Amino acid sequence: MLDSYKTVQDYGEKQIIIKKSRFIGQAKPVENEQEALSFIEEIRKRHWSATHNCFAYVAGDRDQFQKQSDDGEPQGTAGKPILEIIKQKELKNVAIVVTRYFGGVMLGAGGLIRAYADGAQAALEAARIVTKTLHCKVKIEIDYPWLGKLENELRHRGILMGQTEFTDRVALTCLPLAAESASFAAWVTDLTQGQCVITHGEPEYVMHPA
Repeated sequence: MLDSYKTVQDYGEKQIIIKKSRFIGQAKPVENEQEALSFIEEIRKRHWSATHNCFAYVAGDRDQFQKQSDDGEPQGTAGKPILEIIKQKELKNVAIVVTRYFGGVMLGAGGLIRAYADGAQAALEAARIVTKTLHCKVKIEIDYPWLGKLENELRHRGILMGQTEFTDRVALTCLPLAAESASFAAWVTDLTQGQCVITHGEPEYVMHPA
């Protein structure tokens, strides 16, 4: 798993008009190539009467799944500029479809390239670019006298916090960076003079502003 990568937060859609043609940019985060293909098919069904549904996607930890389609536009004028926008933004696991409803005015090759790039950019603005960073869920069980000091130190270090449970002891759920979870546990153990019980959970991605 990657320590972090840039993608989009959620599905986003935005329309732009260029010389009477309507371009609808649509972007969505995907976990794999199959999700990308399913999203593209969904858009095709939604806009079945459109002149073109051009797309590009990048998926996989190593960007090993990439595909683009001009969907009937002149070669290299639609899918490629959409893919280039994804690469310029250094995004992973994202699919973009730019739907065109022809308005009667020819744009030429250069105009099409700019239009589809602008449509892809509009889609990303609507979907909101974020950074997904790998964190590890760490549960800390302590006696009540340690609570105030530990909470203050956690805030000071900027550690993400989850649920806190109060029973005969206090159980705090923290989300340090996955790469730092071992050193974090050692720090907590030292801070509480060994009077804590620490349980490591599974790594999970947390969204942060890009």
